Amino acid sequence: MAKLEETLGRISEPDAGAMRAARERQDQLTKPAGALGVLEDISIKIAGITGEAMPRPGRKVVLVMAADHGVTARGVSLYPRDVTAQMVLNFLAGGAAINVLARHVGAEVRVVDVGVAADVEAEGLTVRKVRRGTSDMSEGPAMSREEARACVEAGIEVAEEELKAGASFLAAGDMGIGNTTAASAITAALTGLDPREVTGRGTGLDDEGLERKVEVIRKALEANRPDPADPLDVLAKVGGLEIGAIAGVMLAAAAARRPVLVDGFISGAGALLAAGLCPLAPRFMLASHLSVERGHAVILERLGLHPIIQANMRLGEGTGAALGFSLVEAALKILSEMATFGEAGVSGPEGGDG
Repeated sequence: MAKLEETLGRISEPDAGAMRAARERQDQLTKPAGALGVLEDISIKIAGITGEAMPRPGRKVVLVMAADHGVTARGVSLYPRDVTAQMVLNFLAGGAAINVLARHVGAEVRVVDVGVAADVEAEGLTVRKVRRGTSDMSEGPAMSREEARACVEAGIEVAEEELKAGASFLAAGDMGIGNTTAASAITAALTGLDPREVTGRGTGLDDEGLERKVEVIRKALEANRPDPADPLDVLAKVGGLEIGAIAGVMLAAAAARRPVLVDGFISGAGALLAAGLCPLAPRFMLASHLSVERGHAVILERLGLHPIIQANMRLGEGTGAALGFSLVEAALKILSEMATFGEAGVSGPEGGDG
């Protein structure tokens, strides 16, 4: 059986009993029921994901998937394609925003080349290169269906390596000049919305640049006609190699019953593909933040996810997810370390049994 199908076959419903036990404990803690809002929701969801009534913090890994995009030839980004490879080296040197924030929250960063146009050679880089960047999707498919499958399976394999090495929590980040164009095209294809409704300014395009970007996406959708009922077709025709790999990370986490944090818009597009491949996949995802990229709110709504943080971020790399880790850990510590009414000798609500 192919890796993708084998992974999909291992994804099942979260553990309802563990969620119920976590919810009951939350209701017994020394606070009004629901007073800690999203922190309570996170701990209950993670209990269901892991099957543990009182899940604990553990090793955290941000997987940064990197690839290039042929559509950059259409002027959809302020930055040249060379920046992708340059930023990969910056990640490996520890100088990017994701490195700073990962150090801040005690997470590890693993950088994976699934489609950088240049051959980057540096210590610490994981190379799973499917091809040297995508083709220009405004003129034809971004990649073949076989390559689309290959990048999803690359993401699955890298995630499985980290999970087998003891990772308790994963996050999926990205690097790829031009990838907001691919993410917008994926979102439009899978939701049926007009590209204008899901396309933002990316690296900071002005009004003219944004209009050009929308038209390039519209042209790509018309030229390729991706099938919204077939996520691999959408990925192959208008996607990105790193976005496919991110979808693989999401699926691997779900199959292993481990929480995975969705970062911003690019990571969200990967999550949307994963949900298309397995409708249960979002049950294992946590939305770290709400990007200011226009299509991200649409994605989270479709996935049924609620962002933990709203901080007007739009960098990608896994930066929002790294910050999300800190609140996930706080949520789990509240569940396990906070005293119940009975343990603290505090009177519970009137009419209660605490």
